[in-house]
Amino acid sequence: MTQEIKTRRTGADVKVGVIDTGIDYTHPDLKNSFKGGYDLVDLDDDPMETQPDQGMPTLHGTHVSGIIAGNGNMQGVAKEADLYGYRALGPGGRGTSIQVIAAIEKAVKDGMDIINMSLGNTINGPDWPTSIAVSRAIELGTSVVIANGNAGPANWTVGSPATAPTAISVGASTPPLKTPYLYDSFAGKVMELAPFMGAKPWAFERKYPIVYAGLGTEEIPNVRGKIVVMKRGVIPFAEKARAAEAAGAEGVIIFNNEKGLVQGSVADDKGEIGIPVASISEADGKWLVEQAEKGTYWINTNYQQTQDDIASFSSRGPVTANWDIKPEIVAPGAAINSTVPGGYMELQGTSMAAPHVAGGLALVKQAHPDWTPAKLKGALLTTALPLKNGDEYYEPIEQGMGRMRIEKAIDTPVIIYNSLLSFGKITNLSETKTVTMTVENVSNKTQSFRFDIPKKQAGLSFQLPQAFTVGPNEKKQIPITLKVNDAFLNEGIHQGWLTLAGDNDTYQLPYMFINQEADYPKVMGVEFALKLFSDDEYRYRLYLPEKVEQVTVDLYDPNQMSFDRTLLELDEPGQGVIEGALAKREIGKRGLYLANVRVTTNEGDSFDYQMELTIQ
Repeated sequence: MTQEIKTRRTGADVKVGVIDTGIDYTHPDLKNSFKGGYDLVDLDDDPMETQPDQGMPTLHGTHVSGIIAGNGNMQGVAKEADLYGYRALGPGGRGTSIQVIAAIEKAVKDGMDIINMSLGNTINGPDWPTSIAVSRAIELGTSVVIANGNAGPANWTVGSPATAPTAISVGASTPPLKTPYLYDSFAGKVMELAPFMGAKPWAFERKYPIVYAGLGTEEIPNVRGKIVVMKRGVIPFAEKARAAEAAGAEGVIIFNNEKGLVQGSVADDKGEIGIPVASISEADGKWLVEQAEKGTYWINTNYQQTQDDIASFSSRGPVTANWDIKPEIVAPGAAINSTVPGGYMELQGTSMAAPHVAGGLALVKQAHPDWTPAKLKGALLTTALPLKNGDEYYEPIEQGMGRMRIEKAIDTPVIIYNSLLSFGKITNLSETKTVTMTVENVSNKTQSFRFDIPKKQAGLSFQLPQAFTVGPNEKKQIPITLKVNDAFLNEGIHQGWLTLAGDNDTYQLPYMFINQEADYPKVMGVEFALKLFSDDEYRYRLYLPEKVEQVTVDLYDPNQMSFDRTLLELDEPGQGVIEGALAKREIGKRGLYLANVRVTTNEGDSFDYQMELTIQ
C-alpha cells in the first residue's frame, strides 16, 4: 500500500485528524486506531462514511485513513497513531467551505497534532476562506497536510486550501507501476488515461473501435464490442457508465470539460461497474470524436512501466497572487491499495499522496514531540529527494523539494526554512529581489555550507553568500539575491535549482519568479445561485487573483451560440473573493446558458473564460 518505511517509529501518541467523507471505524484494520471525531454534516459524534440508505455512499475518508494509520492486515505509515475522523463531506463526497472550516476548528479544538485534508477546489489563490482557516490552524500549533489537486499536468492548477502558505501541500509521484495509455501509431498520438475507481481495471490487450455517445443523456444503441466515448457533464459518471454497459460496451472513455484529467469514481449504491471506465483530457477527447465522426476508428491501449515519476494528474503550481511554489513535496499517489468499507481498493490521486506525508509527519512528530509545525515541515522538505525526468530534474512547480524521505527527516542534523525560493513577480525592466532562508543546526556539531556557483543565464544573476557555518543548535538567516534584466528574458515562469553543499548532504533548493506576465487564470470560482431560503435574490461569487478594470458575464444560447444578454458587469471589483447579490427582476428568464466571463485588466488586455450556467 504505502511507501516502504524503515524506522522503528509507529506514530504512537500522535493525534491525526482526517477531514474527509468520514471513516468506517468498524473496518478491522482501523478499529484499533480510531479514537473519535465529529460529523460536521449531521452534527453528531458519529463520523461514519455515508451509507447507501443515506444517499450516494462514500469511501474516500476510509481509504485515506488506512494509508495513515491502518493497523491490521494492511498497515499504514504510522500504524499506531491515534486516528480521528471529521466528516465534512456528505453523500457523494459533497460539502461546503463552511463545513470544511468548521471541521478545521473542531480538529484544532480537539488537540490534533496533524490534520490531513485530501480535498479541495479549483480556486488557485492564497486567501480563499478555507486556505485562511488552514493558516490559522497552523498558527495555533497544528500541522496541516493537504492534497495539491488532480488537475495536472497544466501549470497553475493547484487549488485551495493547498494554496495556504504554511500548509504542507503534496503532489503525487508514482511507485513501481504499469500505467495504461491510449495510442494511435499512424497519427503518432499518445493520450494519457486515468482509470476510474469503482469499475473493472483497464487492462485491454487489443484494439477496439470507438463510438461517440455525447453526454450519455440519450439512449445508447447496441455498441457490443466497442468502447464508448462520452463527454463529462449533466449526469453522473456512474449513470453514463451503466448506460454504456447496458448497451454492450467493452469500456467507457469520458473526456473532461475543462483542463486536465479528472480522477473520477463510478462507485454508487448499485455496486461495481462491470466494464473499465477511464478519463482523458478535453483536447484528447475532442480529437477522438473527430476521428470517430470520419468513420470507423480503432483505438489501442499500451502500457508503460513507471517509478518515481511525477504523476500526470498531479496539480502544478505556482499559486497566484503571492506566487508561492506548490506543491512543496511529493509522495506515492498512484495505484495505492488501502482500506474501504467492506474491504480494500486501489485508488489514485494526490488524495492518496497527502496521507503518506501525514503519516510520515506523525513519525517525525513522535521522534521530536516538541517541534513546531514549521520545524516539522522544514525537516520533511529539507530531506526530500528531488526527482528526475530523464537526466533533468522535474520543475520546482511540479515537485517542490521532491519525494518524502521519512528516515532522513527524523535524523536530519539540519533544517532549512523557506527552502522554496519564490522571488515573486518582476514588473520592472530591471529589478533586484532578496529572499531570506533560515538554516538551523539541530545537532551538537558545527555544520559548514557553501553554494555552488549557478550556471550563467542571460538576464539573471544571483548574489549568494560565501561559505558559512552554523554552530550547534544555532539558527542563521541567509539572504539570497536575484537580479533580473527583463530585456533578456521571456515573459512567464522562470524556475530552476540552486545547490547548497553541506557537511552531511547536498541540498537542491528550487527557485522561481514570474517575469512581467504569465498565463494564470485571471478569474476563478464563478458561482451563481439563488440565495439560501430566498426565492427572489441571487448570490454571485468569484475570485480575482489581482485587481482588474472590469469583469462582465455575458449569456449565450448554448444551441444557437447567439448572444442573449449581459448578466453581470463589475467595474474595478477589487482583488480576492468578490461577492454580491442580484434581484430576481435583474436576472431575466431561467434556463441553461453558455456564460462568457470576460476580464479586462488594468493594462487593457481582455481574457475570456467559458462555462455552463443554469439559472433556476
